[in-house]
Amino acid sequence: MRVVLTGGGTGGHIYPALAIGREVEARQPGSSLLYIGTSRGLESRIVPEQGIAFEDVTITGFRRSLSWENVRTVMRFVQGVRRSKQLLRKFKPDVVVGTGGYVCGPVVYAASRLGIPTLIHEQNVIPGLTNKFLSRYVDGVAVSFSESVGLFEKCPDVEFAGNPCATRVLKADRNKGFSSLGLASGTPFVLVVGGSGGAKAINQAIEQTLPMLHKMTDTHFVFVTGERFFKETEAAIHRLNPEASKRVHVLPYIHNMPEVLAAATLFVGRAGASFLAEVTSLGLPSILIPSPNVTNNHQEANARSLADAGAAIMILERELTGELLFRHMSAIMGDAVRRDSMSRASRGMGMPKAAAAIYDQIVRIQRKR
Repeated sequence: MRVVLTGGGTGGHIYPALAIGREVEARQPGSSLLYIGTSRGLESRIVPEQGIAFEDVTITGFRRSLSWENVRTVMRFVQGVRRSKQLLRKFKPDVVVGTGGYVCGPVVYAASRLGIPTLIHEQNVIPGLTNKFLSRYVDGVAVSFSESVGLFEKCPDVEFAGNPCATRVLKADRNKGFSSLGLASGTPFVLVVGGSGGAKAINQAIEQTLPMLHKMTDTHFVFVTGERFFKETEAAIHRLNPEASKRVHVLPYIHNMPEVLAAATLFVGRAGASFLAEVTSLGLPSILIPSPNVTNNHQEANARSLADAGAAIMILERELTGELLFRHMSAIMGDAVRRDSMSRASRGMGMPKAAAAIYDQIVRIQRKR
């Protein structure tokens, strides 16, 4: 099978696309993949590192207020469609799969105009602007949350499939996660992640918890700060008393995140869709602090879905303090019965076969064509 993948801007769009591509390769050995993204997005670095062919188009997003920049965006969209058609005619894909982000727009739209089977995947409860636009042109939509199904009424084939990142994390070796952190296998630890770039609010709350961490005597902590916040957080941890600091690990970034997630006892972080797919696939309890700086406040909707099911505690950023965060971490880590209950609820929401379900949907829309 020849497949074009597209989606970009953030890891939340890129990693699901890569997971779908890997599933295609596993189910149909010898398949060819081409990823179309932007030269300025994270995909331009991440995709070539995965050994997948990469081409770029130029596109920007619409502003939500009246602006001349939106006129330029329309012009870039038209140019992007033209460039996408050239790439598609050259590669001759059997299907084009989009996972959101502005670059997805011209590529998937161009494919639909050329009569190529198309599918989009929506990671969040509330659909993004690009996917809502594309839903009237594509052959299929796969969604990560059941609440999203009714929001794509203009597409004839909408499936509640889950997030394909859930499939990837189940293959991770948790023992490698422990060893990469220098921990003995089975060591209980809290993993705190503010996203790939870090989150200042979360890092500040963590710094406020440092004087209290000695009370959690049997727990280790892994703080992933983001590159830009690493030095200041590391300096704050060095001010801890020596005994407590032995149980605190501060890192700017984790390159083997699936393995570390598989080893963690409790996850604390943002409510990005890919992280939540991995967390629920593993059955991890979580404390979620949704970012307020995302389109349609979709992370709060994501987090509330888990909180309502009993799989997570949600703390809004405006209410976040070190004391509140410590109280929740301490309560969960100190209560094995509660952790087990949250874990069961989390696993009950997980969809570890998401990538396979999306592959089956791809095959289905191909046959309909």
